[in-house]
Amino acid sequence: MTAQDGPNPWLRRRPLNIAHQGGALEAPASTMCAFATALDNGADSLELDVHATADGHLVVLHDTTVDRTTDGSGPVDQFTLDQIQRLDAAWWFVPDEGVVTGRDDRDYALRGVAAGLRPPPAGFTAHDFTIPTLADVFSAFPGVHVNIDIKNTAPQTVSYEAALARLIERHDRFSDVIVGSFHDSALNRFKELLPHVSTAAGPAEAARFWSAAQVGGAGLALPQHHALQVPRQYRGLDVVDEQFVAAAHANDLAVHVWTINDDETMSWLLGIGVDGLVTDRPQILAGVLRRGD
Repeated sequence: MTAQDGPNPWLRRRPLNIAHQGGALEAPASTMCAFATALDNGADSLELDVHATADGHLVVLHDTTVDRTTDGSGPVDQFTLDQIQRLDAAWWFVPDEGVVTGRDDRDYALRGVAAGLRPPPAGFTAHDFTIPTLADVFSAFPGVHVNIDIKNTAPQTVSYEAALARLIERHDRFSDVIVGSFHDSALNRFKELLPHVSTAAGPAEAARFWSAAQVGGAGLALPQHHALQVPRQYRGLDVVDEQFVAAAHANDLAVHVWTINDDETMSWLLGIGVDGLVTDRPQILAGVLRRGD
């Protein structure tokens, strides 16, 4: 892996309003509707997860299966692109509550839009409520910052790091994407393919950085990455505090914290200097940022 040249752009892009799955409490998660709505609601960056279909297309969905958010069932990698885009990605969405099962049919205000059974809201099409491809997102939102999570990899599925690298190259998205993963092996493979595309440290490196910051306060140099993307707390331990942020900045690393949905925590984290907040409620975060809390 090659160290990245030049200043860290993610330290200049702050503070970022990063819409988790496109703002999963404000619109149907990981849909084109969600991404467009998030930007309208004040988001600066779109956070999304990618998987490969059975025929090799990269699609955007949080889970490894389609069960939680759609009217279908089964692993993403068992569907072809045509099959997966026939599913209704707003099937279980309840406005302001996100994915909720077992409610009265009337609560699912967008159910059936994808299939043409009811008209889409103004400004949208039925396709905006299906599972999109990453290529769709890149084409629809040129220049928008996109935070990509490689959600699965070998041996659980056929690895698709090379397909992701090719798609980033094809759409010339070298400077406005940042790639992360809970799978350190997937992140390492991607980094070998596109060493100069921004990445966030994987869980093993992030844990080592945190441990080093606790002991000496200086953190740990991670020159191959541009960000630490971490939760506010983990298993009862504070992950992000003033010392952690200071150590990250001393090592030229941005700090993005997930997933923050209440304005009080948003204000506190912004106050200690974090560089971005991943949120299901980008509209609330936009209000906090406007107030300058």
